[in-house]
Amino acid sequence: MIGSLLPPAARSVQSFTPRLDITLSPREEALIAGAVPKRRNEFTTVRACAHEALAALGLAPVPLLPDERGAPGWPPGIVGSMTHCAGYAAATVAHAHEIAALGIDAEPNCPLPEGMLEAITLPEERSALASLAALPASAAEPAWDRLLFSAKESVYKAWYPVTRRRLNFQEAFLEFAPDGTFTARVFVPAPPGLARMRGRWAADSSHVLTAVAVEQA
Repeated sequence: MIGSLLPPAARSVQSFTPRLDITLSPREEALIAGAVPKRRNEFTTVRACAHEALAALGLAPVPLLPDERGAPGWPPGIVGSMTHCAGYAAATVAHAHEIAALGIDAEPNCPLPEGMLEAITLPEERSALASLAALPASAAEPAWDRLLFSAKESVYKAWYPVTRRRLNFQEAFLEFAPDGTFTARVFVPAPPGLARMRGRWAADSSHVLTAVAVEQA
C-alpha cells in the first residue's frame, strides 16, 4: 500500500508481520542489546524492509544506524525513510539524483489521545479537519486527527535529513483533500522544494499511511 503513494523512482517494501529473517550487523545489534521483544521485532522488521528496498535499487545491505534524533543513515547517494507501528512496518528508498527527500509514516487508524490534537495543530487545521469529518463516511474512513499527525511526521522525515534542523508541529500548515492528497506549507526558511511539499495518504480499517516525496527539479 505504501508504494502506491510514492513515485516510480522510489522502492518500497512493507510488512504486516514481524520479519526476523535477517541478521543484523554488529553495530545494529548493539543498539537493541537487552531490548524487550517488541522493540527488537520492530527494529529488525523495519530494517528487513529497508534492506529489501535497497536491494531493489541494486545495493547490498549496510548498517542503518540512527543519528542523535533517530533518523536512519542511508548509503551515499540514497534518500529513504522508515516507519513502524503495531501490525505494520515499511521502508522506502530512492536515488538522491531522482528524489531529493522522502518521508513516510504509518499510524493506527484510531483517534489521537485526548488533548494531543491541540498540541500539534494550528486552529485553521482543526477547522479544516472538522469539515472533512463532516463529509459522508467512506469504506476506508480515516481518523482525521491521526492522519494529520501522520502527515506531519512524514513532512518532518522529509525535512530533517536535508536541513538537519527541527521542524515543530506548528511550523507547517497541512491541508488535506478527500482524494488522497495533501499539501504542507512550511513557515520557516526552507531549501528549494521544501517550502511547499505535496503528499499522499491512504487508510484502511487498521492503519493510516502518509508519504511525501520531493522530486528533483
